Parts: sequence; C-alpha cells; structure tokens
Amino acid sequence: MPVDLAVIGLGRLGLPLGRAATAAGIATLGFDTDARTVAALSAGRPPADGPLTPAELRRMLAGGFRATSDPDTLRRARTIAICVATPAPQHPDPDRGPVEAAARTLAPRLRPRSTVLLESSAYPGTTEEFLRPLLEQGSGLRAGRDFHLACAPNRIGPDEQPPGDTGAPRVVGGLTAGCTESAAAFYRRITHRVVRARGPREAETVHLLESHYRQVNTALANEMALFCHDTGVDLWEVLRCAETGPFGFRALRPGVGGHGAQTAPLTHRGPGRPPRLVELARRINHGMPGYVVDRCADLLNERGKALRGARIVLLGVARRPDAGDEQGALARQIAERLMSLGSQLSYHDPYVPHWRVGGRPVPRAEPLVEAAAAADLTLLLRHHRGYDLQVLTAKTELLLDTQGATPAGTAHRL
Repeated sequence: MPVDLAVIGLGRLGLPLGRAATAAGIATLGFDTDARTVAALSAGRPPADGPLTPAELRRMLAGGFRATSDPDTLRRARTIAICVATPAPQHPDPDRGPVEAAARTLAPRLRPRSTVLLESSAYPGTTEEFLRPLLEQGSGLRAGRDFHLACAPNRIGPDEQPPGDTGAPRVVGGLTAGCTESAAAFYRRITHRVVRARGPREAETVHLLESHYRQVNTALANEMALFCHDTGVDLWEVLRCAETGPFGFRALRPGVGGHGAQTAPLTHRGPGRPPRLVELARRINHGMPGYVVDRCADLLNERGKALRGARIVLLGVARRPDAGDEQGALARQIAERLMSLGSQLSYHDPYVPHWRVGGRPVPRAEPLVEAAAAADLTLLLRHHRGYDLQVLTAKTELLLDTQGATPAGTAHRL
C-alpha cells in the first residue's frame, strides 16, 4: 500500500516532521536503521532526549504513523525526506556519512515520479554534487527528469521554542523548477507558508546563514555577559531594556543553558573566503563552559571553599526548557570540567531521568529542595517551569543563575 511520506531518520529532525505530517492527515512512514529506536517508538516510548513527548507520540501512532527498520518499505513512498543527523564532533562541518548511507539505502528502492527532500544539515552543494550522483547511480533514474530532488533545510528554532514548532516558513530549492514545485506542494500541506529558493545551493545556504547568525549573536551576548560582570552591570536588565527598541534588535541570551555555542558554523569547505567573524564567534562561545566554572570557583572562594570537594547541584541539564532533549546542551561540558577539578556533582532535571558524564552516572538530586539546601553551590543551567525559584533561592546557600530567571538580588546571575 503506498504512503504519502517516508521519513528517513527518526531523531530531532525526522520525528517533528513525522508529527506535523501525521497531524495534517498525511500517511507517514518512519524509517530508521536502529531497530531499538523503532521498537521503542512503536511501543509508544519516545527517546528520552528526543523532541517528542509520550502524548505526542501516542497521537502520531493513533493518526497512522508507523516506524520500521525494513528498507523495502521505502518503495511505497511518494515523497521521501532524508532527516538523518549529521553530527561532527571536534569539527565544524557536518558529517555527510549518514546522508550517504541514507542515499545508498534509498537509491535501489526509488520509484519514478517520486520526490526526495534533504532536510539534514548540509554544506552548500551537498544536494546537487553529493546526494544527486548517489541516487542516480543507485537507481538508474535521472534527477529532474525521472524523480524530483530538492533541499528543504531544517529550521530548528531558538532554545526557548519547542523543537519542530518554530512557526517559520519552509524554504525549498529544487534541482529544477519542477523539483521546487513538487517540494513546495508537499510542504504546503504541513506549513502556513513556503518560500521558493532559486536552487538547492541557495536553500542550503539559508541554513548556513541562520547558523552563522545564531553563532555570532550568541557570541555577542557572551561577550556582554563577561563585560557586564566585570563592570558590575546587570546583563539581564540591559537585555530587557535593549529589546524594546524599534531598531531590529533581537536579543539572544548567553550560550550556557542551551545549544547556542554548539551550532555548527560550516566554515571549512568550499573556495570562498574563510568567515573570520564566525570563527572568532565560535572561539568565544566555546569558552563559555570554562567561564561558568571560573564563576563557580570565584563564588566558592569568597566563602573560603574550593571547587575540589565542593558539593554542586546542576539544575536543568536539557537543551531546551520543559523538554528532555540533551543534544548540544553545554551542561555536560560544564559538568566534565567541574568533575575534573574534584567537585562532587549531582543534578536535577524533571525531563532527564538518568544522566551520564564521561561514561559515569551522575546521581540525581532528590528531593530537590533538600539536596540544594545541603549543597555548597547550586548552578541553574536551564530554567524549567516546574522549578520554584522563590523557594530555591530562599533555601540554597549559594545559587548561580546562568539564565537570568531569578529576580535581581536574590541570587548571583551570569
């Protein structure tokens, strides 16, 4: 039986797309090579660090969504979206290996008149120069003539927004005008607006520009955080006032709780000039975990204590508020630094039931208020709505708020 959409990769990109498509009444199939992920999703258990709640997954399954690890089911799809993760640890560019694996799986099962969409993060040129030859060689079909091929870059929003719910228009750029129209026709079914790019390179570069924008502006916020601390100025009051101006100013917060500093800048490929501003921003952002640890040390030193042996509770280790997605959160880097300096860590996050750092489990701070009251320092990295900051600030001996969530004067703020 044919399906309207097959999503390859059931992670941070694929699951929100599957949710949106199912909610729009589109018959959707999810494919992933990880049989454990497929079994868990089929049983109604979303990934602990993923973008869906159990309730959202139950609605998807009730709406007809099905997950599978059988690649032959891809033959049934009219539209196929490649949504595999392309992480690249220790390197600024995405790893194209997962896209290659997805293409090699799809190619021999690709049908004429189908539409292939690339949503995975990709450097400009990936759709046309990398994905297209793989699909054509493996299928015997020609892109733009026998099947449609387009890039529709993911537009993951700021940390404050639920994953997949950015409300942003979808940008599509096809290999031909017909490819673009086919992609646009699909996305019109699940979003309020579709923006047509001139081609796949332009669509891919939209993601590049948006990544650079977050990287550079997060770096500016991080620089201001250091400046304001050094000069005794309340950073969060400055941001509150500045964002009232009618000058196109959009405040980004310091990249500590979420993924702002981890956005891949995609700078090391291609013949163009190196984006020096982005490289500088990246170095600034990567220094924030060390700065937070230094602030912890300073606050403890003022009370005659050292980081070694200090009992520290980390509050909120997820990437986003009120969600369990950990990917890209800086909490793990901060924890690794504190542990290497001999601190005794525990954590609390209502959306992360278990947490490991450096291969070791970190004990959970339960009950929270009592654990925070007994700690030498409580470090707020992500503010979830369930945290009663009034109680916590009253009970803790020392609290460092990296989110500006506590009222001025009630805690130490970044």
